[in-house]
Amino acid sequence: MKTNLLKTAAAALAAAMLGGAAAPALADGELNLYSSRHYDTDERLYTDFEALTGIKINRIEGKADQLIERIRSEGANSPADVLLTVDAGRLWRADQLGLFQPVDSEALNTRIPEHLRHPNGHWFGFSQRARIIFYDTERVQPSQIQTYQSLADPELEGMVCTRSSGNIYMLSLMAAMIEHVGPTLAQDWAEGVWNNRARDPAGGDTDQLRGIASGECAVAVSNTYYFSRALRKDVKDLGAEEMANIGWVFPNQNTTGAHVNISGAGVLANAPNQENAIRFLEYLASDQAQEYFSAGNDEYPAVAGVALSESVAALGLFRQDVLNLEALGENQAQAQILYDQVGYK
Repeated sequence: MKTNLLKTAAAALAAAMLGGAAAPALADGELNLYSSRHYDTDERLYTDFEALTGIKINRIEGKADQLIERIRSEGANSPADVLLTVDAGRLWRADQLGLFQPVDSEALNTRIPEHLRHPNGHWFGFSQRARIIFYDTERVQPSQIQTYQSLADPELEGMVCTRSSGNIYMLSLMAAMIEHVGPTLAQDWAEGVWNNRARDPAGGDTDQLRGIASGECAVAVSNTYYFSRALRKDVKDLGAEEMANIGWVFPNQNTTGAHVNISGAGVLANAPNQENAIRFLEYLASDQAQEYFSAGNDEYPAVAGVALSESVAALGLFRQDVLNLEALGENQAQAQILYDQVGYK
């Protein structure tokens, strides 16, 4: 009797936390999660899910490509229920290997926008990061960098810093460019950006922002959450003084919209705990989890209407590219070929 009352109370609490929708009773069992998200703040997502559902999460973390290969090699005997990773290109790679199964969930189909999920429900995006242009306000005018295409303008020669062409974020940006303007113009763009480099590609996104702060770069490309994180807390070499002269532009607001990518997940083909896996994905689409993606890791929620954290809201509203992210994976190989053809390291 006491146990049933506790379960009923917990279910009522879950309903309140998930935006008022009726929550199912607490379940028994477990969920085996393979995750390449490396953010300490995600711990709250997992503990809250366990508290709300009674489902225990067993987590294995690693680099995305290593986890994908592990799931592939485990085959039908894989214990993995869900793969959670960053970038639609990686989700596409996993799907091409037949690792996901289709999920038909009214909650997911209703809450996750169509362009942020696989057409057949193989994977879903749960948080977004825009890849935008940052600049030194003392050396560059915003009018010079209103589009991604402007990064190839000769007037920016010696000013632009990016990550390497083999980085998954750069491949996805190039893949989107291919989809929008075709391979010929996309290759011309890559050549122009390479010719405008301030230095050869080095480091991660935070290093590109540090390059602006140090004066090495006047323009850089980075995901928004790296900058928002530095607004919210101390990051080495990116304190208030260093960031004072860094401005930002959401590109292509009058054309395609700013390029966005996702952190997403799918239920694996041989998932031994299929129902629990689907419940986990539905939880990630809940208001509670969506707000935490923003508050905990400075990302944009995937679900419309969910409140943004202060550090994310500080960047302002923008028009995003609604290209279905499946295209980022489909064009990935060609993106690398085009970069290689112009000598982009």
